[in-house]
Amino acid sequence: MRVTVFGGAMPRPEEAVYQAAMMLGQLLAKDGHTVLTGGYSGTMEAVSRGAAEAGGHVIGVTCAEIERWRQEAANPWVKEEWCIQTLQERLITLIDRCEAALALPGGVGTLLEVCMMWNRLIIKAIPPRPLILIGPGWKTTLQSFLDEQGQYVLEADRRWLTFVDTNEEAAAKLHRKLIL
Repeated sequence: MRVTVFGGAMPRPEEAVYQAAMMLGQLLAKDGHTVLTGGYSGTMEAVSRGAAEAGGHVIGVTCAEIERWRQEAANPWVKEEWCIQTLQERLITLIDRCEAALALPGGVGTLLEVCMMWNRLIIKAIPPRPLILIGPGWKTTLQSFLDEQGQYVLEADRRWLTFVDTNEEAAAKLHRKLIL
């Protein structure tokens, strides 16, 4: 199965968050999943590296707009690169071409990815699939949003978000959701 992993571009190999993302890639590959990431640095690189080193297949969905903005090529652990022209198309590709998505901590781009996928699930633009958010930051961030703007979000639409604290919990939850 194809699993998209969203996450920030800033973590470096010496950082604990990078190492944790690498471990997530290993867990996914060991479970037989193909991993899709944005294909560049940070947690995208770490997940790609972990999956590749564990023998998994890694697809990097890269983007010409990003490469014009920041001179960066796909990370060396990407085995198959899908070069998309625009950021919008890249986002839709990462969402539409997966059967599940996991979100590691990240910045504005990662928040956009989570919200776009959540909204596409709500409006039934894509078939139901797991959207698992890893780390306490997601629960805090989205709970704050719901506390302030919750009257605009139906209770039924909140069911699309699954919060977990660790990568191991995410892998276990993903496994359970897929066999149900």
